Amino acid sequence: MPRAQKTGPIGSLGLPPPFRLVVLHEAGGAFANACAHAAELGAGTLVFVGRFDMAEFAVVLEPDEPLATARRAFYAGMIALGDALVACAPPEKPVAIGWPDAFYVNGGLVGGGRLAWPDDADEDSIPDWLVFGVLIRTAWPGEEDAGRNPMATALSEEGFDDADPGRIAERFARHLMAATDLWQDAGFASIAARYVARLALDRKIRCEIAQNGDLVGGVPGKPTETRSLTAALRNPSWLDPASGMIRLGHLAAAVG
Repeated sequence: MPRAQKTGPIGSLGLPPPFRLVVLHEAGGAFANACAHAAELGAGTLVFVGRFDMAEFAVVLEPDEPLATARRAFYAGMIALGDALVACAPPEKPVAIGWPDAFYVNGGLVGGGRLAWPDDADEDSIPDWLVFGVLIRTAWPGEEDAGRNPMATALSEEGFDDADPGRIAERFARHLMAATDLWQDAGFASIAARYVARLALDRKIRCEIAQNGDLVGGVPGKPTETRSLTAALRNPSWLDPASGMIRLGHLAAAVG
């Protein structure tokens, strides 16, 4: 499991040790900045962009295992993000994951997580860093946008309480530490089980996460299907490559 180290003083957000805060003022820059400067920023650095309509941040992680399995840190990040969202969600609003990286609230896309590693990293060697990035739509830029896209939504539109981007980042950091402890105490299987429990799947479908991070599953009695985590992470399903923003909705992918 990637480990963190204290890299400097905690900033204005209420981040727990060992996180260090870096604040940017350019929308869309958290993930790119964290990736470009991961080696110098160090593990535990959380790069945050202050904006009202998106929770945009990225955290630098330091792996302690080869890249082939270190990518499983993505699941810990998704669990932490899911827990951070559920903490401020109305009781009746379901928060679900579309394989592997998208988050849906009440069936509407709100954003997701992503993972990066050095371009020259070898599968069988420990990479210098990993970066887990987050982009979640907390509010529509204009009031007229709410409700216009039936397959997309925002946290404010769904009645989330205290969905301020900074508060989401704080909760994410705390839940990531909890996920790290769970992984260390109970092994990766505990992380995988929690992730699968939040997947948006047909009730007939049974899935599990393989030791290399791939999703394996399908309908009982039929051949199983395997989905590569490595391949899926290269092109985030929730991200519009043209605009660099969250898509206005797409169907959650399922196995089966």
